[in-house]
Amino acid sequence: MKKALALTSLAALALPFVALAQEAVTDINEAGNFIITLINEVFIPVIFAVAFIVFLWGAFQTFILGANDEDVKTNGKNLMLYGLIGFFVMVSIWGLVNVFRNSVALDEGVELPETGFDI
Repeated sequence: MKKALALTSLAALALPFVALAQEAVTDINEAGNFIITLINEVFIPVIFAVAFIVFLWGAFQTFILGANDEDVKTNGKNLMLYGLIGFFVMVSIWGLVNVFRNSVALDEGVELPETGFDI
């Protein structure tokens, strides 16, 4: 049963990669846009979800399971802290990726200026 659940979860997480793999990458601009889109639309939301689940599990351990046990409370508080650190790290990375995307003009509607060089 656990094996089937693991395979189903893996297949569900792999579906966005199949959809994104259908895009053809022909130049450096499209390659950069593909990588940024993959990070923004797949990796970041999955890691946000994991951080949120860790935070909720820590809150559950602290306030529900740890009512009488200090060790469980301490473990729950640590999980909540790890979840918050995960949120902070992911917001920081997401911001850096978007700054990079805007500074290098990888948005789809933005045209790079003509330089005379062929890439």
